Amino acid sequence: MVGIRGDVEQGPTLAKGREGQDGSTGQGASRNTGRRLRGAVANRLGVAILSGEFAPGDTLSGEIAFSEALNISRSAYREAIQVLTAKGLVESRPKAGTRVLPRQRWNLLDPDVLAWAFMGEPDEQLIRSLFELRLIMEPAAAGLAATRRDRDDLKAMKDALVGMRRHSLATDQGRLADRQFHDAILQATRNDALITLSASIGAAVSWTTQFKQRSRALPRNPIPDHAAVYDAIAAGDSEAASAAMRVLVELALDDTRMSMAG
Repeated sequence: MVGIRGDVEQGPTLAKGREGQDGSTGQGASRNTGRRLRGAVANRLGVAILSGEFAPGDTLSGEIAFSEALNISRSAYREAIQVLTAKGLVESRPKAGTRVLPRQRWNLLDPDVLAWAFMGEPDEQLIRSLFELRLIMEPAAAGLAATRRDRDDLKAMKDALVGMRRHSLATDQGRLADRQFHDAILQATRNDALITLSASIGAAVSWTTQFKQRSRALPRNPIPDHAAVYDAIAAGDSEAASAAMRVLVELALDDTRMSMAG
């Protein structure tokens, strides 16, 4: 069995969050504390799995050992495992314990899973996979958006561009605007299947943008690339919108590779 190591050792956040220890009173406060605990434990374990500290096939220490070491209730630990199970990271079986599932089973498009991956050091395979997905989906989405967008869609895109210019992509506000820009394009496709991917695509955009600025400033300003996509969509030029989006994603991948090499 794999014991408790590194990021899943007891820390101040988990110890403070234990039911009845944060000064909260009442049933509602207890539920909120429970949710925070479940999220904190799921976060610790999720980061440990995505970083490779717990490898596929590893069996986690038992419920009692984990709950005692983390100073939390067994129910909070069980609820956290249920969160990880729903995201395809682990499975629990009677007597066999909780085992980390193969990577192919992980729901890598889940925004939480992406967040856990980028809290550590994401591997090249994940980075490549995310950009390949974007290259498949986003140019086609931009092409559809050019033929189906309405005035409200264009306003949402333009407002997002204004936010990116005002705050820059080096800030949380700028990255949020970047995410809103890509989301507005998916919404403008009027394609329900594509729209369901907006949270995943948005999370991928946000985390890769933040990641490539970890060790150095952005090597160039990517906002003009976004403006080119907007101009083509506003003009109703499907072919130009697809081409501009492809250039945007390919250049973003180049920037990310430079960041990883540095």
